[in-house]
Amino acid sequence: MKQIVVIIAALTIIGVIAGGSLSLVNNWAAPKIALNLKAETERAIFLVHLDGKRYEEIKEAGFEVYKVYNEKDSAVGYSLVYDGNGFQGKIKLMIGLTEDLNKTTSIEILEQSETPGLGTKILEPPYKDQYNGLDVNPSVKLVKGAEPSNQNEVQSITGATISSRAVVIIVNEGIAKLKSIENKGASK
Repeated sequence: MKQIVVIIAALTIIGVIAGGSLSLVNNWAAPKIALNLKAETERAIFLVHLDGKRYEEIKEAGFEVYKVYNEKDSAVGYSLVYDGNGFQGKIKLMIGLTEDLNKTTSIEILEQSETPGLGTKILEPPYKDQYNGLDVNPSVKLVKGAEPSNQNEVQSITGATISSRAVVIIVNEGIAKLKSIENKGASK
């Protein structure tokens, strides 16, 4: 009986020390992680809008969306952060859109955990480049096994159709949500 009490006490002490250590590391790292995420978001805003010089967050939207302005302080479009499920886990995108919300300027993948060598091809040209100047009306369509024949189509990645489809779904859902906000007049 005495041996069981000693084991329980030892495990309790180890658990408290380990939990306290993890808490200290988390408290130290959390602000650094938040700063890095903010810097990555800002970098992506200007990657999807190469002519952008500044941005303003549209707080009324209820999700992460920014209005982007050029050096003459004219609006050039929107950058919106949207995520959804991929094959392996969550995919988080930065979607650049023109001012009229009719075309994408480009996309940047902020987070993903897709299969290396297959699903991770969503990060690379030529797949990612298909979103440069892509018409989004009525929505983006995925074509499989054929070249895109319309201005709103992207070709899926062979062997990574689920990841390709996930990006298209995320883009369509994000744009639809932004359009509904814009139609209600919630943005600046």
